[in-house]
Amino acid sequence: MNRHVKKMAAAFVMIFAFATPAYAMHIMEGYLPLGYCILWAVVCVPFLAAGYFSIRKTLKENRRAITVLAMAGAFIFVISSLKIPSVTGSCSHMTGTGLGAILFGPFAVSILGIIVLVFQAILLAHGGLTSLGANTFSMAIAGPFLSYGIYKLCSKLKVNRMVSVFIAAMAGDLFTYCVTSLQLAMAYPSEVGGVGASAAKFLAIFAPTQLPLAIIEGILTTVIVMALETYALPELKSIGFAKEGK
Repeated sequence: MNRHVKKMAAAFVMIFAFATPAYAMHIMEGYLPLGYCILWAVVCVPFLAAGYFSIRKTLKENRRAITVLAMAGAFIFVISSLKIPSVTGSCSHMTGTGLGAILFGPFAVSILGIIVLVFQAILLAHGGLTSLGANTFSMAIAGPFLSYGIYKLCSKLKVNRMVSVFIAAMAGDLFTYCVTSLQLAMAYPSEVGGVGASAAKFLAIFAPTQLPLAIIEGILTTVIVMALETYALPELKSIGFAKEGK
């Protein structure tokens, strides 16, 4: 394995050591009604099953991919644990799922995401186990699928690779919060205006901090991809990300 990749992974762990618990945009424990907890958990099942088989196939074909896969998971763990205060006592944070979606596809990220969410719920009181299904769908399924789709579309349109990475990561971050706002609105519709008005309210709460955070996530993801192409090109080629001869 490339020693530079291992150094990058170690750096993520060091950063995580200074992350502190806080309440953030993961839907917290006990906030959703039981019916919605069950609903979102059931919706996630087929994506998680596909993710398991996707990762198993990737590692079976190429064991070297495990280092980059682990780093993608560490990236999600670290930056989604760093919370920025928003309005009304809430917080916002980046998601980190765009990187994994671009490198390994969206199904694999569903597994990485749920692992991260379980550890955050247990160790950091960030999110919750009852709301695990809802948080998994928004952060580990919906966001990554949009990131992957945008990246592939930009590739077909011959957009610069790094510009494509930036746009994909930024859009996936923002879409995660749109989905979360919709989930909250469905559970708690406004008396005036229903689900639509409630969703707009939740989006307005997080927009002041989430918009700049999405841009920062896009930049960070682009920098990491550039670093990987510099120090771990063989690993990227082995998973089919980097073109031969790049």
